[in-house]
Amino acid sequence: MAVGGGLGYAPIVPGTVASLPVAALVWWLAPRDLALLAGAALIGVVGIWAAGREEHRLGETDPSEIVVDEVAGMLIACAGHPRTLPWVVGAFLVFRAFDIGKPFGIRQLQELPGGLGVMADDVLAGVYTSVRGHLLRLFL
Repeated sequence: MAVGGGLGYAPIVPGTVASLPVAALVWWLAPRDLALLAGAALIGVVGIWAAGREEHRLGETDPSEIVVDEVAGMLIACAGHPRTLPWVVGAFLVFRAFDIGKPFGIRQLQELPGGLGVMADDVLAGVYTSVRGHLLRLFL
């Protein structure tokens, strides 16, 4: 679970590798917002547990192999927006930028203990992405 069915073992950019199929599925299946948020909540709760166990097993804090956080964050990033290809690709790109750059308090959330720290930063990156999308729609 923590390694996203093995996607976390990608040799380069495992977070991006895990986020991309989530974005593709959101575009293709076009689930309702409630389904995205319920999925993110369920994955988030299970992800806290799974990420904490994987951190302990690997003896590292937030290792790159753990990508369950990207799955939850990407679902949140897409919530509340059209499931058109431009919107989903935009959400994917902005989410990855927030996740990698970790601005506006995202980095500090990584300091929370165990799996909570692993999950919280990507959840906030997903929230920031969704808010950015709402602001963009408001001003267009």
